[in-house]
Amino acid sequence: MRMPVVMILGVVLMIGSSMVSQAAESAPDKASETAKAEKEWPTALDFKMKTLEGEEVHLAEKYEGKVVLFVNVASRCGYTPQYEGLQALHEKYGEQGLAIVGVPCNQFGGQEPGTSEQIAQFCEANYGVEFDMLGKVNVKRSEDDQCPLYKYLTDEEKLPGIGSDIKWNFEKFVIGRDGKPIAHYRSKTAPESEELTKTIEEALAAKTEE
Repeated sequence: MRMPVVMILGVVLMIGSSMVSQAAESAPDKASETAKAEKEWPTALDFKMKTLEGEEVHLAEKYEGKVVLFVNVASRCGYTPQYEGLQALHEKYGEQGLAIVGVPCNQFGGQEPGTSEQIAQFCEANYGVEFDMLGKVNVKRSEDDQCPLYKYLTDEEKLPGIGSDIKWNFEKFVIGRDGKPIAHYRSKTAPESEELTKTIEEALAAKTEE
């Protein structure tokens, strides 16, 4: 027995309505999952590190609201003279809210073999470094003991266009006042370069969201 046309149309409408309802219910769930994932994914300051003196510090407590320049440093590298330019940036922009943070690492040519005390003495004696220095860590993504901060900074999926593995000493990550990475510069980009200073100045001028 054939179903009347009216009944067929009614069934079609009921099925269509049910599908729309299910889609509407799933949309908020997907939006909620995305928001949750974004919330769980930290900023560059949501990590704890040790200073060169061995004191544990929560980066957000120390640098919240500042523009931060993380630089993996070494004492015996061809780029080591960049310490001078980094100190100059500290002197020029420190009072405006820029924090230079040196991160010693011995993974590239074994060019940072010293102890924390030796690193501190070298930096002060040779370049008059006054900006903050963290304890020596591993920053290469290929290593199992890569420190959490650099695991975050080198994540290409989470930070497209910024996150990539560290190739050598004195690579630079610029972090905005909101704690989010803005740019990644390789070793050849000098601290006093127009490209880097422009990025820093723009970041300093930007206001954080209320």
